[in-house]
Amino acid sequence: MRKLLLAAAGAAALTGGFASAAVAASHQDAAAETQSAANPLLAEWTGPYGGVPAFDQMDLQYLRPALEEGMNRYRAEIDAIAQNPEPASFENTIVALEGVGDDLGRVFTYYGIWSSNLSSPEFREIQREMAPRISAFYSEINQNKDLFARVQAVYESDAVETLRPDQQRLVQLTYDGFARNGATLDGEAAERYAAIQSRLAELHTQFSNNVLADEESYVTWLSEDQLSGLPDSLVRAAAAAAADRDREGEYAILNTRSSMDPFLTYSDERELRREVWETYYARGDNDDEFDNNAVIAEILQLRDERVELLGYDNYAQWRLEDRMAGTPERALELMETVWPAAIARVEEEVDQMTALAAEQGHDIDAVQPWDYRYYMEKVRQAEYDLNSDEVKQYFNIENLREAMFFVAGELFDFAFEEVPEGSVPVFHEDVRVWDVTDTESGDHIGLFYLDPYARTGKRSGAWASSYRGHSTFDGQETVLSSNNSNFIQGAPGEPVLISFDDATTFFHEIGHALHALSSNVAYPTLNGGVRDYTEFQSQLLERWVLTDEVIDNYLRHAETGEPMPAELVEKIRAASTFNEGFATTEYLASALVDMYYHTTDPEGIDPDQFERDTLERLGMPEELPMRHRSPHFGHIFSGEGYSAGYYGYMWADVLTSDAAEAFAEAPGGFYDADLAERMVETLFAPRNSIDPAEAYRQFRGRDATVEPLMRDRGFPVPREDAASEGEDPAQ
Repeated sequence: MRKLLLAAAGAAALTGGFASAAVAASHQDAAAETQSAANPLLAEWTGPYGGVPAFDQMDLQYLRPALEEGMNRYRAEIDAIAQNPEPASFENTIVALEGVGDDLGRVFTYYGIWSSNLSSPEFREIQREMAPRISAFYSEINQNKDLFARVQAVYESDAVETLRPDQQRLVQLTYDGFARNGATLDGEAAERYAAIQSRLAELHTQFSNNVLADEESYVTWLSEDQLSGLPDSLVRAAAAAAADRDREGEYAILNTRSSMDPFLTYSDERELRREVWETYYARGDNDDEFDNNAVIAEILQLRDERVELLGYDNYAQWRLEDRMAGTPERALELMETVWPAAIARVEEEVDQMTALAAEQGHDIDAVQPWDYRYYMEKVRQAEYDLNSDEVKQYFNIENLREAMFFVAGELFDFAFEEVPEGSVPVFHEDVRVWDVTDTESGDHIGLFYLDPYARTGKRSGAWASSYRGHSTFDGQETVLSSNNSNFIQGAPGEPVLISFDDATTFFHEIGHALHALSSNVAYPTLNGGVRDYTEFQSQLLERWVLTDEVIDNYLRHAETGEPMPAELVEKIRAASTFNEGFATTEYLASALVDMYYHTTDPEGIDPDQFERDTLERLGMPEELPMRHRSPHFGHIFSGEGYSAGYYGYMWADVLTSDAAEAFAEAPGGFYDADLAERMVETLFAPRNSIDPAEAYRQFRGRDATVEPLMRDRGFPVPREDAASEGEDPAQ
């Protein structure tokens, strides 16, 4: 931070300003260096690759004091900018803000690891205590009147017109970051806003920890005579999970998606399927100390009150104002266009399953939610002669990782080489690290950390995060990016085999990492993203899983080493829209409920009743649930990253399907060099330095349309249907 602050001070001093801030900062830094030496969480990152996190020195005893000291330093840096006697300028205000908070940012890197990868009761106690204090701190920064006055002065000045386009966008994003988060409020309204933020921080933390408690506390234990239908890989993983819990000779089905999903797909034991299903979908909804319904109600009420203070009609209106969709109405229009086709497909799928169950003599009165995956797998085998377990034999995560690296080399000119063991600290023995370089110049781009396996204390799902983003405004900073998954680790020496869906998720997450590694932005803020756009790049990378180059070289049988046979590839491709009714409907149900939650007056809301009523009004098929029921819908209630924004996956998929057709039509297909170069230059490297809609037009030459999405999912295409009936498809 010292280097960043003094550099900003020096630049401003050239025009006669900010020198006093530099003098004050030098005294502050002398004391800060003493604190850093005593607290490794505050210390500058040292070592190779431009400095790396000291994950090997993580100790919870340092966390609370590091957060407190980090906030103090951040506050002093902000005050130096806010109290600068010189007139506000782009350099001494907007750029200066880009250089603050490095100390606290380093602490939050470790905080994020404890929160997502290594959670424990001890950490959660610190989290509960500090979350409202952290929220209050950020409210203090956002409501700093002197600071906002300077930002506003730059924003409204004629000098903005003389800046580069990326600098103009930085000014806009900085101004919006204050104005949309309470900076315009005064008096009681400002105080109430800060109080709401503090309480929401507590509630988001409570929600997340309640879900984690239910995931850790509930395990379905099986004996050997209850394994009928389960593939060997799942049996071995369940045995290993039981052994880890000191129950040798039994089998553990954990309360996570990566354990639940394959069990429901393969188990012949219907009552056990029901038990596992009910346990999983009841997370956060067990009428006990970890029940989240009251938490949700309070979250919704506080969010609504907060945006009302800012002058908005509802939370979704505020949330979508700076997204590609722009308004809740546009997001709902897309979802409601696809919804009828999705539930119609579910009806067809249920008919198929019912007929197959009858043919096989299964005595079921109706297909229930715990039956859906099981019978759809039977239909898949019957209709396409495609066995999911047979497919898994070709999806070894070690090979898939190398396949991802290959694709990154072909499209992005990146090379991945694993760093020598012990040269870069890691926070768990499962984590591995690769040095990423440019294949042409050999220049170091960044590091890629991979944490692939489930463990107690690790949140469920898959995600990407960055410990450091690219920037050049004060010397080049290289990227530290990570991918995190929850695959079930088998017995020692056994390959970890995953489903085709999990393989696409694996590629999806490296798409996020490649987005970070590709960055060419000058300022840290521009590494951020627009939520309904940032999923696009990662979803696009999923399309390379079944390219010929990946199939021929990396999709090899776990035992024989033979490449995936052409006939199996064709079966997978032929079944590409199979089960799309289930996949689209479970997702859209969650996305629609999310949007309706945030466009409805939440006064007196009962989340459980609201969820049931909304699904009934939508005509939700009884045979399947939402992908994320409200009490464990962490995307929207453990924070605000996806709140009123879960629709963004489909919004991004419209772009994905449209862009994929561009590659399919290119002379070189999915490895067309010219198109790949344009993709990186327009869609990946600029990050948030350009409006997403304009970036997509630069890539495609036009806006995306919904028709490719409908074709991808095997749904009727409205414009094509209209054309076939003699109507004008453009209307």
